[in-house]
Amino acid sequence: MKHEKIAQPGKSVASWSDEPVDAPSDIHDLATEIMNIMEQGILVWSKDGICELHNTRIFDVLELSGGDLQIGAEREEFRDRALARGEMSEEDRRMSQAQIRAHQPYSFDRHLPSGRVVLTSGRPARGGGYVVTFTDVTEARRAAREIAKAKQDAEDAELRAREVLASERARQNEARMLGQLDEWLQSCKSLNELYMIVSRFMERLLPGSKGELYIYSNSRDALDGVCNWNTIDLHQSIAADSCWALRRGRAYEYESDGLCFVCDHVEAHNHGVDTNEYICVPIVAHGDTVGLMHMRFDHASDGAAHVRDSAQFAVRCGEHISMAIANVKLRDELHDQSIRDPLTGLYNRRYFMDAIRREISMSDRRGRTFGLISFDADKFKNFNDNHGHDAGDMVLRAIGTRLQEVMNNGETACRFGGEEFAVLVPEASLEKTVDLAETLRDAIAATQVRYLDGPLPRVTISAGVSSYPNCGNTPQALLKRADEALYRAKEDGRNCVRTASAKKAGRAKAEKT
Repeated sequence: MKHEKIAQPGKSVASWSDEPVDAPSDIHDLATEIMNIMEQGILVWSKDGICELHNTRIFDVLELSGGDLQIGAEREEFRDRALARGEMSEEDRRMSQAQIRAHQPYSFDRHLPSGRVVLTSGRPARGGGYVVTFTDVTEARRAAREIAKAKQDAEDAELRAREVLASERARQNEARMLGQLDEWLQSCKSLNELYMIVSRFMERLLPGSKGELYIYSNSRDALDGVCNWNTIDLHQSIAADSCWALRRGRAYEYESDGLCFVCDHVEAHNHGVDTNEYICVPIVAHGDTVGLMHMRFDHASDGAAHVRDSAQFAVRCGEHISMAIANVKLRDELHDQSIRDPLTGLYNRRYFMDAIRREISMSDRRGRTFGLISFDADKFKNFNDNHGHDAGDMVLRAIGTRLQEVMNNGETACRFGGEEFAVLVPEASLEKTVDLAETLRDAIAATQVRYLDGPLPRVTISAGVSSYPNCGNTPQALLKRADEALYRAKEDGRNCVRTASAKKAGRAKAEKT
């Protein structure tokens, strides 16, 4: 039978057999053989840090030569060589020493010069010694790094996808909001309505913003404040050269910590407004600068989180507002051209007839009267014949100017054609209309018209006055009665005002029919 005996250190036997053997030596040799065939390097340190045992595999795992490790070698010398070769760090050495003193396990990675990684694991043994195993974990660590990198790449890709998705959603949201803004702006009937919509929409599109909109005056030497949002700092007017954006012809973003200069229109109005950051956006349409949008942003507010860049979105809003203002102005100009006389600036015949119809409808509903004045320039043909048609145009323009100066209570003045004019006087009796006609006659008679280097002959008018409903119930009837009175004024010597007589009941019924 087999004999089991305790192996003594330093003794060696080849193997177990059925014959009696030196048992301690056999067990030691068997243990050594088992250790040598293991994939790990194994090293046994005594309590005093002296090498008592190691297998041959340790030389391959740690890339050692025969003189680097022997039975009886000291642990600190062994670790010093590893530290000198860069296999272990000072931190790993201090950590493992602390664990050895506390008789606790330790573990760290050795990084060999060849690039291989060896896991060094120490476990306390009985009697205060240590058994240390050295395992080649190069492939495992590489796989772990690849897994970690793949995981990080996946997380980065997911983050980028989220950012792209968020950016796309913000872009779609911006496009939707600008589409809504365009829809409302294109529905405006007037510039005042457009300015109201700009104020309301900018409060919603950029809740964290404070802004004002300025439009060039007719003289082009200043910009008038027309609307504002989230602020009371709307100035009545600002100088045309007080803004860097207008002077440079493009949007200007001011940042106090950058190479920037405060606009004069901001610096000149001290209303306690924080000027650390703001943006000025020129309102340009069809190549023509029509105004300026000035905006500041409250970064403490998250109201503008639904847009990607508040300043850039403000520029885009400015572009849409620019086109809307240009379209409304163009529409107003075209409409004005269709209803006004180009020479005098007064309304034309078509608009005037529509105005009379509207006034008749309103007077019927409210039970009130209105007056009508028809007049023309006396002996106007003489101006054209004696001084030329340009002189005649000067006379007509002068009459139009006086009309606009005298008519300041809602009256509608019209040039019917040639030297013929008419005035609609709302909510007026016949007597009040006659007084207005006399005022107009005196004003024109007192006008001195100059042509070239000299004055033209005195200009006078003859006028006829009718009233609704006493003189007629239709525009044509009222104008006819006023013209009849005008002819009587001509017959009575010109430069006077005559009134139409009230219509008879039978005639009124016939006109109504």
